[in-house]
Amino acid sequence: MATGTVRIGISGWRYAPWRGVFYPPKLPQRQELAFASRMLPSIEINGSFYSLQRPSSYEAWHDDTPDDFVFSVKGPKYITHLRRLKEVRTPLANFFASGVLALRDKLGPVLWQFPPQLPFDAERFDRFFAMLPHDTDAARALAREHDERLDDRTWSKAGPTRPVRHAVEIRHPSFVDPAFIALLRRHRIAPVVADTAQRWPLIEDLSADFVYLRLHGDKELYASGYGDAALDRWAQRIDTWRRGGQVADARLASPHAAPRRAKRDVFCYFDNDVKVHAPYDAAHLAERLGVPTGLSSPAPATAAAS
Repeated sequence: MATGTVRIGISGWRYAPWRGVFYPPKLPQRQELAFASRMLPSIEINGSFYSLQRPSSYEAWHDDTPDDFVFSVKGPKYITHLRRLKEVRTPLANFFASGVLALRDKLGPVLWQFPPQLPFDAERFDRFFAMLPHDTDAARALAREHDERLDDRTWSKAGPTRPVRHAVEIRHPSFVDPAFIALLRRHRIAPVVADTAQRWPLIEDLSADFVYLRLHGDKELYASGYGDAALDRWAQRIDTWRRGGQVADARLASPHAAPRRAKRDVFCYFDNDVKVHAPYDAAHLAERLGVPTGLSSPAPATAAAS
């Protein structure tokens, strides 16, 4: 039976506590991405959430990573948190003009994370979702609408048409609503399955041809690691999703099931970085699913301790 591609990785790669633990002692900071990308098959780019990056950065990230590597890119908080989706067409154009497309075949899903204070507003989200490009041709066309601030720092070179996927991470309980899932399905956008130590909603509805997980911590947000039982459970869920099915005990916002697919791709990122759990938890989960990594040895004591 065919299965979707599973990519398991980490959220970000520049963390001081990782140096000398995950990263070899005295490894230059400029070589950390090259090292991490050879240990795990995918990484979320977080810097794009805080500010627009430059095309030269995206090009360097592309060149520093293996040929089969994939990045997810976090959309700007200026759009999600500051503008709260109001009048965001130009900022959205600026984002796609800033160099995201320079990742070329290594561009995976774009992650849009919303603040806990932002409730579900169907009309507002429908307008935003309708603006999102679903392939690189549409992204290039949108990028041409950038404002003058990016006149000298854009990247929109022609290339093969590739899909652009989108995932949405919500943190307000009002999104546990069938109308939200219907909206996602209409626009072919995935809800993020976010494990946040029960702090924010966790929904597992299927609405796209892929599933996107962010594992922020089993018991303590951003800090606690995942034990064998938790990793076994997530591995079983991912295995079902990559085969196109839905888990029997899925936590759902909608009573309407998604149509079964032959397969779904799965992207899973560990964000429990405080105590250096993330890369090792990622490797241990990947091993359960037959996903190769460069981390075959157990985590060091400093990372394994909770």
